[in-house]
Amino acid sequence: MKSINRNETTTIEELPQTGTQQHRNGSDPQDKSNGDAKNDPDTVAVPARSKNKTRIALLAFALVVGAASAAYYFRCVAPYESTDNAFIEGYVIPMASQVPGRVGELLVKDNQAVKQGDVLLKIDPRDYEASLAQARADLAAAGSRLDQAKAQVRASEAKFDQALATVSAADAENRRAADDLKRYESVESRAVSKSAIDLAQSQARAASANLEAARSQAKAAEAEARLSDAGVGTARATVQQAEARLQQAELNLSYTQVIAPEDGRVTRRVVEKGAYIQPGQALMAIVPRQYWVLANFKEIELTHMRVGQPVEVVVDAYPDRKFKGHVESIQSGAGARFSLFPPENATGNYIKVVQRVPVKILLDDLPSDDLALGPGMSVVPKVRVK
Repeated sequence: MKSINRNETTTIEELPQTGTQQHRNGSDPQDKSNGDAKNDPDTVAVPARSKNKTRIALLAFALVVGAASAAYYFRCVAPYESTDNAFIEGYVIPMASQVPGRVGELLVKDNQAVKQGDVLLKIDPRDYEASLAQARADLAAAGSRLDQAKAQVRASEAKFDQALATVSAADAENRRAADDLKRYESVESRAVSKSAIDLAQSQARAASANLEAARSQAKAAEAEARLSDAGVGTARATVQQAEARLQQAELNLSYTQVIAPEDGRVTRRVVEKGAYIQPGQALMAIVPRQYWVLANFKEIELTHMRVGQPVEVVVDAYPDRKFKGHVESIQSGAGARFSLFPPENATGNYIKVVQRVPVKILLDDLPSDDLALGPGMSVVPKVRVK
């Protein structure tokens, strides 16, 4: 290393320490100015005031947010009860045929709107038309047999009248013969011959026998008349049976057309043209435009809920639209109690579970036809309970 001589060392030691000393003592003008700025009360107050203003602004903002939250809660949350366990309900009418046959015409498509009385499908009617013609022929034949029975009654009544007349004539002849016999027998034997008396006796016996025969014929005619009356009753019953078969044949022919019972839409169509169907077989379903909401609220949410309270309903499929309704009824019991396997809380370990109670909500105005609403769709009802 290069050595430093004494003179150079002395020279260095004797160098003025002004700058260094000033730096150490803070006597540098620039440093003095900095120190003065730090010790200036005006300069120190500026950040403190800024911090106080910030704190006040944050506190005011928090108060405003709290007040707004409280107002929102007490105005828009506390007076309402809402649940997302809610669905649209409606009637579903299954359609089936009442007579068997082959589908000749299918007049509707899936999801087609239909009116009450519209024909949905037609079964081949030829067999039922033949049955109807046969029933009409049977009715005509039964009517003819009834007319014949009535004519037979009239004939039997005429025979009975004739038999009564014969009885009257025989009775008169019997009386005359009996009177003649009495006269012959009252006369002395010398005045009347034996042959005349014998003749009178035989005529009296014949007249009596004829009277008995006439009375028997009258009884037979009366029995025949009664039998004819019974035949009329039988023929009349046959006519009634034929009329009933005719009505059934007409009904069966009308059943070959499956008619829509309500306005609605066709759903779940499973039948096709040409298929052979049986009575009671499910063909399709009609969903009428009669909707309501079934909301399953927790039992703790029913404290202030009453029938008639207004409801606002939002459908998940149309979140931008709100529908008005009201509480129609509240089920008397939790939904689990009416399930297929109701809970048996008296057996095993018990864990309390908040139960759900179905609430029926009616819509005040039915949605328009352009909305595809139907049973099973999810909704969110909000009931105003306060």
